[in-house]
Amino acid sequence: MRNRVGVILVLALLSAVAAAYLAFRFLREPAATTVESRTTSAVSVVVAARDMPLGTVLSTPDVKVVDWPAAALPEGYSASPAEVVGRGILTQVRMNEPLLSTKLALAEAGGGLPIVIPEGKRGLSVQVDNVSGVAGFILPGTRVDVVVTLDQLAQYDEPVAQIVLQNIQVLTAGQTIERTVQGEPITVQEVTLLVTPEEAERLTLASTKGRIRLALRNTLDLAEVETPGVRTTQLITMRSATAQPTQRRFVPRRPAGVSVNVYRGAQRETETVQRSGGSEGGGS
Repeated sequence: MRNRVGVILVLALLSAVAAAYLAFRFLREPAATTVESRTTSAVSVVVAARDMPLGTVLSTPDVKVVDWPAAALPEGYSASPAEVVGRGILTQVRMNEPLLSTKLALAEAGGGLPIVIPEGKRGLSVQVDNVSGVAGFILPGTRVDVVVTLDQLAQYDEPVAQIVLQNIQVLTAGQTIERTVQGEPITVQEVTLLVTPEEAERLTLASTKGRIRLALRNTLDLAEVETPGVRTTQLITMRSATAQPTQRRFVPRRPAGVSVNVYRGAQRETETVQRSGGSEGGGS
């Protein structure tokens, strides 16, 4: 009996040791597999090392290489800084943003604003003040309508305002320093618009012959409207010079009668005598 109990205890001990060994291997192998998969699934991706405006020509300090999950690689990524250095960026980028091929110009294109202008388009700059520039809300990428006001200087009988260009994209918006006739420096707000050659002609004529303002619009609103424009006489309805205003004359009401004091001894009584229908001049 004792031998049977001893055998059972030995078998139980061996089973416990085997179970502990198998559990140890099971817990250790997934961790090693996870570390190995993380090491092998990372891919080098070139990203921006700082915030940069459009037109910037990338240099070595402007880029850096980071590990990117292979399962979520962005299309058009670059794996080496040599692939992007010397190329201009076509849009504003933020720090740690991947430098994709769709955001970069060709190496021979250089940098600056020209690389941003697509084929068949033109970049035309116009001067605006803080009011006509929508108080600083005109930013690169926003869309505007151009409204021109023409007056007698443009050989118009009366001032007229009309929208001449619609849904125009803003390329740049900034300030430049100019000098007056006396040589004093002044700050001028300048906005560069992306237009076709025909639109460039209309915008140039509008800015030369009249005063222009920019109307900010929703970037999702692509609809264009036709307006007849507005003239000064349509703003306020003027009265005819021959029309005389109606005047009201005040005529005081005549009293219905006259009050007369009548004395009867020591008593005084007031009686009202009605007016007669005859003339007031008196008569016997």
